Amino acid sequence: MTTPLLPYATAAALLAVITVSGCSTSPTHVTHTTLSTHTLGQSVDVQYKPSSAAKRVIGSYVSEGYNKRAQGYDWVAIKISHDSDVKDSIKIKVHSRSDIKKSTCQFNGMATLLGQDQAHGIIFKTHINDSSVFFQFKDDTLAIDSQDKYTLSRFCSGGGSMAGEYQKLARDLDLD
Repeated sequence: MTTPLLPYATAAALLAVITVSGCSTSPTHVTHTTLSTHTLGQSVDVQYKPSSAAKRVIGSYVSEGYNKRAQGYDWVAIKISHDSDVKDSIKIKVHSRSDIKKSTCQFNGMATLLGQDQAHGIIFKTHINDSSVFFQFKDDTLAIDSQDKYTLSRFCSGGGSMAGEYQKLARDLDLD
């Protein structure tokens, strides 16, 4: 007859907690953007390398109007970069044309990997105002959608919205 390991694992975990709490070390602190570990007075920040999914989506994406910007068309650009502070996440920077008139869309945020498969591509997700926002990357196209369409309009003026499809540029786009 085998002895169940659960009581031993529970006892070992409890012993570890008692042992650590008796030492003069600080506990591990986890925040939304950084994982810091304090051990015997030393602080170490953990930096994550981009996941394979994040590596594939990093770049600049633009709306259809970008190709006609010389004729004065409005356009929206989205720059996707790696977020080294949170595992399986990306930074998102949305910016629209501001060379001729006031910028109509602006957003800075981050999203975490939701999943990936052959049919849907790579999907990242974030929450904005109690609504889920999805960033779907497939075949050099980024599609942004939300459960609540009005959520994506909050960051744009003049009736604009971040919802829609964007094509990946072969070169990087400087939004700063």
